[in-house]
Amino acid sequence: MVLNQLTITRPDDFHLHLRNGASLKAVLPFTMKQFGRALIMPNLSPPVTNIIEVWAYHREIMDAFISEEVIFQPLMTIYLTDSTTPKDIEEVKRSGFVLATKLYPVNATTNSAHGVTDIKKLAPVFEKMAEVGLILCIHGETLVSEEFGDVTRNGQVGQLRRESVFIKETLSWIVETFPTLKVVLEHITTGEAVDFVINAREGVSATITAHHLLATLDDALGSHHYKCMPVLKEENHRQVLLAAATSGNPRFFAGTDSAPHAKSKKETACGCAGCFTALHAIELYATAFEEMGAIDNLEGFLSHFGADFYGLERNQKTLTIKREEWIIPTEVPFGEGEVLVPFWGGKTLSWKVDWKSCLFLMFTKHSKMKNNQNLYPHKGCRFLILKNSIKYYFYQYIYRIIIVKLSIHIFWSM
Repeated sequence: MVLNQLTITRPDDFHLHLRNGASLKAVLPFTMKQFGRALIMPNLSPPVTNIIEVWAYHREIMDAFISEEVIFQPLMTIYLTDSTTPKDIEEVKRSGFVLATKLYPVNATTNSAHGVTDIKKLAPVFEKMAEVGLILCIHGETLVSEEFGDVTRNGQVGQLRRESVFIKETLSWIVETFPTLKVVLEHITTGEAVDFVINAREGVSATITAHHLLATLDDALGSHHYKCMPVLKEENHRQVLLAAATSGNPRFFAGTDSAPHAKSKKETACGCAGCFTALHAIELYATAFEEMGAIDNLEGFLSHFGADFYGLERNQKTLTIKREEWIIPTEVPFGEGEVLVPFWGGKTLSWKVDWKSCLFLMFTKHSKMKNNQNLYPHKGCRFLILKNSIKYYFYQYIYRIIIVKLSIHIFWSM
């Protein structure tokens, strides 16, 4: 019997790039209309590395959808660097405002120049995260390795092997050394990643994107718009990912890794890495699940498993998708004078979100700010932000006094 309609718990996206400024305002509505919550990536330029910057970014997101008729909750993360300390982790956790940290190996992907250069040196940070119960999200790729010479050239790991080398060289060490640390290996792309997550200890999960379920390396070789990090892999890996995502195993859940880049920046000699899927993420996932004859398992993957892993209540609202053919737009507006090219733009999908089924509530900034404690920082967080701001400006004041005195001294010494 052909299923023509499916109603599921409102989904969550546990890996989303929104950018900021005009770009944020352009792409945010697409996610809000489909997802109840989204885990927001911190790799802005400059990155979001402390509680003050997290608060400011959260406020920018909230201000961007003040007039939308939706209930949406951005879940915040901070960007780990070589300078992150256990004290920073304590402060972030005490704020009650950050759900997870994000580990980027240096130069592994977009805006990761400030990423971690030696991951094992962050052992005290990981230990503190395990102690306070803060989740570690990982971009799992190794760019340089002397240990795995069979997959490297002069120490540089080839793009098709970066994930598997990271698992062997780094992820295994993290999982074994910190047995109570909850870890998410994000946007997995290989059979090795699937096997690792399935056989790992409790507290290890993975997100899977729609584009890694639907496209392969051959697609990426034919178009800049399929370029992403980690790169798309061969068909045999895609089949393993499909089997894992549709299996009903709660260790695997949705993280779109929707990463918007203007068309003008994608269609260049190098091309920015990232696929824009926020426009039609639910329909893309439904397409992948139907390919495996597992559309009934879509709800767990989209709506249950991620929330359960992060210790969140499942969303109360629902969303309905129906069997209806429609053509993905080839372009959508993106900020000032730019456009985005959606993943699979111009192709026909057989599933479409039924917007009439979604009972959206009007979000009013000031009333909801008081009534929903999860949407804005609680008093403890606001105190930390105030304290850190005072500390920051105090040091800036002292620094300027020193510079002025030194300048005067140098002037009179001439």
